[in-house]
Amino acid sequence: MSSLVGTATLAAQKFIDLITLKACREPKETPLTPEDIVGVLEGRGWEAEIVKAADMEGMVDICPKGILKCVDGRGSDNEAMAGPKMAGGIYAIAHNRHTTSIEGLKAITEEVAAKGHVPSVHGDHSSDMMGCGFFKLWLTGRFDDMGYPRPEFDADQGAQAVKEAGGFIEMHHGSHEEKVVLINLVENKTLEPQEDDQRFIVDGWAAGKFDLDVPNFLVAAAATVEMLGGPKKAKIIVA
Repeated sequence: MSSLVGTATLAAQKFIDLITLKACREPKETPLTPEDIVGVLEGRGWEAEIVKAADMEGMVDICPKGILKCVDGRGSDNEAMAGPKMAGGIYAIAHNRHTTSIEGLKAITEEVAAKGHVPSVHGDHSSDMMGCGFFKLWLTGRFDDMGYPRPEFDADQGAQAVKEAGGFIEMHHGSHEEKVVLINLVENKTLEPQEDDQRFIVDGWAAGKFDLDVPNFLVAAAATVEMLGGPKKAKIIVA
């Protein structure tokens, strides 16, 4: 466990070093490029390539009725899949902002709705609300070495807070069989999960919509896949 967390910490530092280097070279902040993302992922042992959205089957427009959901590729009781995808659903926003309180989580739920999306978190058929791997890692301190404080609520309390604030509770079923991580940078586009051909889907553009720290958002997503034993293979999707 410690080696995995150490790897995640090292990757986070690589992103920070990269951004610092850009800041020294250029007068204005420069966003991460797809090439930057490929380089960092390859530096931590991943296979990564840049692909065009036109070459990706199944790209769809974001739908306001689609839930802002977890990157989990398993089957679901939810059919409204055309919303943005982040690790843990709206937990990704709370995690990135170091928001640890129930009140803060409710405020994020309301913010997501105000920005035109259906907020959600999820559980699964075998572990109930602890079935979200991202939240379990956060709650149990696997992100401690990356500087993220743990939530002050458990999985059931978090789900209840999201529900009370108007969010949706999704339940996944089946086993994880994801083969690839799709990092989508095309704004207002996404892909929908396929239970019989699983992949992790990360809508990187959505981090900017919620004013998140994009490098840390991507590092947390990659670290989550690694700590859960997922595939270290990624496609970065561009327009």
